[in-house]
Amino acid sequence: MKKEIHPQNYRPVIFADNSSGAKFLIPSTIETKETEKWSDGKEYPVHHVEISSASHPFYTNQEKTIDTAGRVEKFKTRQAKARTKK
Repeated sequence: MKKEIHPQNYRPVIFADNSSGAKFLIPSTIETKETEKWSDGKEYPVHHVEISSASHPFYTNQEKTIDTAGRVEKFKTRQAKARTKK
């Protein structure tokens, strides 16, 4: 790695996938408030993500519905109302 091209806070960060439980240790400059122990026994900052390569349908070849804002339920409710009107 070239010297003095990265910001000062460039360090290993744990990215934790909320939907699959997978965790990745990747160098990053993202600001975090939480820390967690990694398998090497060291403590690293952790950042939670909604989706990663461990849970994205493109990489897993599985269709999965991940809904964190209730959008799927709202859509299903609208569809049910539309069917009853017909």
